[in-house]
Amino acid sequence: MSIGSDVTARLKEAVGSNGFTGDPQEIAPHLVEWRGKYQGRSTLLLKPQTTAQVSRILAICNETRTPIVPQGGNTGLVGGQISFDGEVLLSLLRLNRVRSVDAYGMSVIAEAGVILAQLHEAAAKADRYFPLSLASEGSCTIGGNVSTNAGGMNVLRYGNMRELVLGLEVVLADGRVLDLLRALRKDNTGYDLRQLFIGAEGTLGIVTAAALKLFPKPVERAATFFAVPDVTSAIALLHRMQEETGGLLSAFELVPRIGLEMVLAHVPQTSDPLQERSPWYILAEATGGANSGLQNTMERCLAAATENGIATDAVIAASEAQRAALWRLRESISEAQKFEGGSIKHDVSVPIAAIPDFLARGMAAVERRVSGVRPVPFGHLGDGNIHFNFSVPKGGDSTAFLARWEEINRIVHDIVHEFGGSISAEHGIGVMKPEEILRYKSAAEIETMRMLKRTLDPNNILNPGKVVSI
Repeated sequence: MSIGSDVTARLKEAVGSNGFTGDPQEIAPHLVEWRGKYQGRSTLLLKPQTTAQVSRILAICNETRTPIVPQGGNTGLVGGQISFDGEVLLSLLRLNRVRSVDAYGMSVIAEAGVILAQLHEAAAKADRYFPLSLASEGSCTIGGNVSTNAGGMNVLRYGNMRELVLGLEVVLADGRVLDLLRALRKDNTGYDLRQLFIGAEGTLGIVTAAALKLFPKPVERAATFFAVPDVTSAIALLHRMQEETGGLLSAFELVPRIGLEMVLAHVPQTSDPLQERSPWYILAEATGGANSGLQNTMERCLAAATENGIATDAVIAASEAQRAALWRLRESISEAQKFEGGSIKHDVSVPIAAIPDFLARGMAAVERRVSGVRPVPFGHLGDGNIHFNFSVPKGGDSTAFLARWEEINRIVHDIVHEFGGSISAEHGIGVMKPEEILRYKSAAEIETMRMLKRTLDPNNILNPGKVVSI
């Protein structure tokens, strides 16, 4: 599609001389996601600095039936933030103020363009803690985190973004501003409208600010890297550690031996923390106050786990540097996988108790279809979310392998569905999975989603083609 010159002029006027660009070189980085899987096109990038400017933009777009695609830090993995058909691209990076921090009320109000790492810093200055933690936290934004219902490392204890949002400021498709920006812990005055926009990927409205929960700043962090003989043992370890820590376990991450070997081979300044090889590892971390005694608790867990055979070895981080080194091993798996050629990725969740059987069935099914394929399942075992990746066979043709993406997706997603799981645990739907959810969601669910879209965006201007079609 092309944007008419009169519409372009009105949109430019709405944001002022510093609020737009038509320079292809400046727009180009906004049109490709970091894996290079998706490449978009647009001739106009708008860069509003206020909610009022976003309101004027959407009013014009709605009146003229001009599609628009919102974008935060461009770290999404399903193409939801990419403009594919020449739509107007709306960057929210200049809405970047932390409006307020309420240390006593344990809340913060941040605009959509605030970088997650900057929000961490703002909370820390008030001696508070915002628990959302992602590998992309140095570039992802609060608006994107809300719009994709981001998960990450600490969902086990603190929940995903949906559980961290107290209130929202949202600009509707027709330009009206929906002010739900209340930091109340209890508000039982009708429908909880904020939940409509969390995880909606900008298809129902544009989030411009969020009121978020803060927590006491952890004083003690205890991280342990366990070797376990199998995933069933890992789940037994999870239950034991939850009981021993009294719910203070914040992360419980699964690492396969092949993933660790990829990291050791390709990521500088990494080393194997244990002497003996193991097929599986767990990186577990608990956080608490100054007198929580977590280090001693971890030592008791380690002793009991090795005595019972659910762990074969472990190392407890004795310093912040050692803790960071352990986390680097886990967080570098995706990066290291790139050096091994093409990889087909899945972001899925199943009931925790079903994970061992799910992994066994999923790996066997794909291995039967692709001889020599290398399964690399890793991630948030504690909340049931597995990044179930497959690397091209050693020495294989990456292009040919990646051409089988949809075929392998179907195999894995069908098995996920059989186990009562979800084909998207934290990455969203975007442009990658709208057709997939038609296969796995009920007709009533899909029609309800379409009804919401038609009601809130009747002219289909907000991120068209993403999540659900109308």
